[in-house]
Amino acid sequence: MFIALLARSRNGVHSIKKSSKLFLNPTRTMSSSVSPPLLLSPSQLRGLLPSDNAKSGTLRILDATWFMPNSPRNPHEEFIQKRISGANFLDLDKVASPHELGLKHMMPTEEAFAQACERFGIEPSSHVVIYDSHGVFSSPRALFMFRAFGHHNSSILDGGLPRWEAEGFPVATEPPVQANHSSYPTPILDKGAIRSYEQVVSNSFPDPLADPAVELVVDARSQGRYIGTDPEPRPGMSSGHIPHSFSLPFNKFLKSHTAPTQYTTFLPVPELLKALIDAIGADQAELVIQGKRSITASCGSGMTAGVLWLGLKLLAAPKIAIYDESWTGYASRSSSKIIKPAN
Repeated sequence: MFIALLARSRNGVHSIKKSSKLFLNPTRTMSSSVSPPLLLSPSQLRGLLPSDNAKSGTLRILDATWFMPNSPRNPHEEFIQKRISGANFLDLDKVASPHELGLKHMMPTEEAFAQACERFGIEPSSHVVIYDSHGVFSSPRALFMFRAFGHHNSSILDGGLPRWEAEGFPVATEPPVQANHSSYPTPILDKGAIRSYEQVVSNSFPDPLADPAVELVVDARSQGRYIGTDPEPRPGMSSGHIPHSFSLPFNKFLKSHTAPTQYTTFLPVPELLKALIDAIGADQAELVIQGKRSITASCGSGMTAGVLWLGLKLLAAPKIAIYDESWTGYASRSSSKIIKPAN
């Protein structure tokens, strides 16, 4: 199926650029004979639940809720109070590798990932479904982790716990039951899924629009943090952005719902494409989706970069990575060059 590439017309209204088309295959991203869908609706998840989920060896549900460091909310306490039946809590700050700068939720080692899977009763054949209590916020980062370790039998619940409740499905409020331990062989991390500080710095010198070998970097933080007018949520940290990176706030990939409760879901594929084009331009978007150009997602700490990663996966872009440290790691180093166009 061909979807015509959207481009800005001279009068500022989006029109069809007939000379350039992107090959998008929504069936490859939304459904696949190899992997389950990247996104599940509440009714789809409900259809997967057995009558006694605790005894199911094929489905495992994880609550991967995470809050910003300046939030008073505690995700684990909220999980204890309310969850989808049979879910376990995935603490992305604990299933993580230590970092020299003290950064949180860095990609875990292969051994740590396998041990976490065993604690959750996950086997290599298990279908892992991940949700969060925002709708879409931290669950894509958790999905990124599973897929980077080769566990492609994984999805997120689009709209998370609030959409689940809004559509009338029940939640569990009794004390959670720990899953029976399983056996999970140590996987191999796809090293191409992660970018290091050194790689990002080296990539930031040349202009990507002048050199096709340079990776595009898209920044999921707000526009104000990107241009340096708004403060970072982490005290004492400079805002601004990596040289030659592009601003693509993660909420540009999401639709907000307010009734009967507030939550977010992913936009339809054509609207994801429009948001990508608005950020990096029609020509670059075409190259990214055709696999002729690599793209790396960054954010504040490596969490909402997962939203961009998943949106790009839904667009069938084949060469996507995440800068694991993201802005917190980059701006913490005095040697980093920070761009602030607002100054």
